[in-house]
Amino acid sequence: MASKRPLRLLLNTQSPLPRHLCPLRKLSTPVPISSVYASFSTSSLRLQEDGETEAEQLPRWQMTPKRMVAPYRSRPKPANNNFVVNDDPKRLDDVYVRLLGKDGDKVLTDEVKWLAVTHKSFDHGRRGFNDRLAILGRRIVSLQTSLALINSSQPTLHMSGNTSESSVDSYGRIPFTHPALSGLPNLASEAKDDILSISRLANLAERYGLDKVVRWKPKKADNLQGSGIESVLTSSLYAIVGAVALEKGGEVANRTVRDRILNPLGLI
Repeated sequence: MASKRPLRLLLNTQSPLPRHLCPLRKLSTPVPISSVYASFSTSSLRLQEDGETEAEQLPRWQMTPKRMVAPYRSRPKPANNNFVVNDDPKRLDDVYVRLLGKDGDKVLTDEVKWLAVTHKSFDHGRRGFNDRLAILGRRIVSLQTSLALINSSQPTLHMSGNTSESSVDSYGRIPFTHPALSGLPNLASEAKDDILSISRLANLAERYGLDKVVRWKPKKADNLQGSGIESVLTSSLYAIVGAVALEKGGEVANRTVRDRILNPLGLI
């Protein structure tokens, strides 16, 4: 026969449950929750901070993070392939002043300035590298180059009333001409590829001194050209444009491309 005791009495029963069903027992002295959080959040961190040396507090661009260093090398170190990269902030600032103009060393933060000139081959990419910045900078340079080409003052067709004989076909038809369409043939891929060729951009980067501050690891220290220094310099040039766009906005980046890249290349 079912019990007719009220449900309230059944829930308030003092009969103890088996031990395996009630693993948590009432604490005799309550512990403040703040002290529990403090013990978990600060004890280990305090030990790490107290044990850190001055070298471990250096920024990432200046030192490889300690936890990213393998205990031993998986391959032997190549012989006779020592390549020294720049670690002088003053020399890097001088290059940014030549590239970005007056106060060019103050346009970017220290971390971004070093990141923009760091190739992924340097230190196995453990200090960061400029691939993503270069992708953004390449897009900006490509757009400004297209705008400069379409606005070029070199018409491919005669805009005057006297049409040349070469523009008239065998049926005597005269192609439609308009001043706004004069730069349209300049948008061919060959024209842009010729202006933004790796060799031209690498030469421009050398004129600014990027070859003296870019951080990378060549395959052969005695053959930088064969190791791909032109591609490294071009990527660094693009990366600086991308960094300027992120730090100062698109207007400043577009002006930098026009004044510091396209104008020296003779396009503007």
